[in-house]
Amino acid sequence: MRTLLNLIWLVFAGVWLALLYVFAGVLISLTIIGIPFGVAAFRMAGMALWPFGRQVVKKADAGVGSTLGNILWFVLCGWWLALAHLISAVALAVTIVGIPLAAGDLKLLPVSLNPFGREIVPTDEVRAAVADRSQPR
Repeated sequence: MRTLLNLIWLVFAGVWLALLYVFAGVLISLTIIGIPFGVAAFRMAGMALWPFGRQVVKKADAGVGSTLGNILWFVLCGWWLALAHLISAVALAVTIVGIPLAAGDLKLLPVSLNPFGREIVPTDEVRAAVADRSQPR
C-alpha cells in the first residue's frame, strides 16, 4: 500500500514539492554559511519525493543550535515551503482518493517549518522503538 501511495504522491505532488526543496537548497547554499540549510533542504526533498513509510522524529540531542537554525530557516524559506504544503494538501483533499495524500502532505508541514533537530526514519524503526520501550524489563 505504501508503494502505491508513494507512486500516486509522486505524480500529483511529490515531484514539484521536491523541486521546491531542491531550489531552496541550491539558493540557500550559495553562501558558505547557508550550506547546512541546503543540506537540510536536500534531505527533505527526498522525504517530499517518497513520504509514505517514513516518519519525522525529534532528535534527543537537539539543542540551542537547532533552535537558532530553525528560526533562520523559517525566515528564509520555511514559511513558503509550508505554504506550498498547505496549498498542495487543499488541492489533494478535493478528491476522495487524494485525502490520504493530503494527510501525507500535512505530515511534512512541521518539518518544512522546523527541519533542524529532526530526523527522517523508516516507520518500521519507529514502531520497533516504541515496542521496545513498552516491553517490561
